[in-house]
Amino acid sequence: MTENVFLFVPNIIGNYFRIICAFVSFYYMPFDHYRAAFFYLLSGFLDAFDGHFARMLNQTSKLGAMLDQLTDRISTMCLCGVLCYFYPKYIIFFQFSMALDIFSHWIHLHSSLMIGKENHKHIDLSENFILRHYYTNRQLLFVFCAANELFFCLLYLRYFTIGPVLPLGPLSIGLWTLILCITAPIAFAKMVISGVHLVVACQNIASIDVTERERAFRHGKSK
Repeated sequence: MTENVFLFVPNIIGNYFRIICAFVSFYYMPFDHYRAAFFYLLSGFLDAFDGHFARMLNQTSKLGAMLDQLTDRISTMCLCGVLCYFYPKYIIFFQFSMALDIFSHWIHLHSSLMIGKENHKHIDLSENFILRHYYTNRQLLFVFCAANELFFCLLYLRYFTIGPVLPLGPLSIGLWTLILCITAPIAFAKMVISGVHLVVACQNIASIDVTERERAFRHGKSK
């Protein structure tokens, strides 16, 4: 019996539902910040389960991996587009963040495919110390990804409100502001990792070019 990859449980939960939640969030973003934030974070939360169900049900797929990547990138990019409107003084930061995120993941994914890997997370442990720990430690990967999404989402919420105030006397602070300060360093660290993605991927592709050119040169000389 032919399997329908489109109806794999991980694709339904981790991609289709996520996309629906993301677009509901985008709809509410101009006028209802709490609903927008709820559906945006729900979309991100569902991403934590698709891999688990894929392994449990033996329903891993190249389609699911590609949709997962695209949903991650596009969701964050759309939110950053809104933040460009709300924080025009920092538009260059959001533009840089979007460009780095998309560029680094795209070229890293393609470099992985060029050297015969199943997906962008199956890296050679000898390649790079930072990426080795980032991709082989699921807890660490979850913290980085969750903190990154919280950072941008809280920037959005912070435009409207500081959140519930924590009564700490002279150190009183809004809850959204506090979480924003906690997640900011992790989000910036993730940007650094994206930069490492970019460098390593370019090095991998360049090494493939060198190998292919050497092979072509030797083949030309043998004629």
